[in-house]
Amino acid sequence: MVLLAVAVAGVGTSGPIIAATAAPALAIAFWRNVFGAAALTPFTLWRRLGELRALSGAQWLAILASGVSLGLHFSAWTPSLTMTSVASATAFAAAQPIFAAFIAAIRGEHVSRQAWVGILLAVAGVVALSGVDLHVSVRAFSGDLLALLAGALAAIYMTFGAKVRQTVSLAPYAVVCYTTAAIVLAGLALATGERLGGLSGNAWIKILALTAGAQLLGHTLFNRVLKTTSPTVVSLCILLEVPTAAVIAALWLHQVPRWSMIPGAALILLGLVVVTARSGVAARGTDHFGTPETTEVTGE
Repeated sequence: MVLLAVAVAGVGTSGPIIAATAAPALAIAFWRNVFGAAALTPFTLWRRLGELRALSGAQWLAILASGVSLGLHFSAWTPSLTMTSVASATAFAAAQPIFAAFIAAIRGEHVSRQAWVGILLAVAGVVALSGVDLHVSVRAFSGDLLALLAGALAAIYMTFGAKVRQTVSLAPYAVVCYTTAAIVLAGLALATGERLGGLSGNAWIKILALTAGAQLLGHTLFNRVLKTTSPTVVSLCILLEVPTAAVIAALWLHQVPRWSMIPGAALILLGLVVVTARSGVAARGTDHFGTPETTEVTGE
């Protein structure tokens, strides 16, 4: 429980840190992936170099597809936090299990009736919360749409990653995946003219904190406790990222959620609880730091 609490706190800092970082969105996303890959590269070269060399063509394609999806996910998630509130962006991005269930259904996998009920509840919450933000401003509503797109892209990333991690261990997968995501983000920055360098010292500190807290520490601990804790329990704990991020943003950034936001956000979380408790689609996902034998978890 202590490890879970630390992990929730770690992923809960993601949204507030990004929102507080005075740097271009693509630069933040690019460097967190570069630093994440760099942190795991020494271990990969030391202990997993043979496995990396032995990857098949199909495995390479799956990892590269996962990395492209992750890069696109971050390209949507990061700027959404500059357009709408941390609470709204985190709630919309947390809707990833909805898209995961649809992908599972398209692939011919069984999705229970109870899970579909949860999806309907979550979708109702999405409509309600987006309506509130549309009333605030078109920019806030656009941020909501970007965060929702980020959730969909995370589900695609999850689908590729969950498959390849059945046969590929953590380190080779993560290094290639994060490196691919960084290359995608660099390409997007080049295409849009967004700078990746020239950041302030304060921005670098926050990006390093983002990498250590959300990208490494939070998800590492989530997957560590999977050895002794039910994946459903872990997945439900991950949903605590939404209120955690909202509280941190309120105290640190003075982004106090409006009362009108609460019903929509509550519906999203209630629907996701139903989906998660009934099916395994939410128990696998982004930022894979588990062992090949464990189910992986998601978060920002």
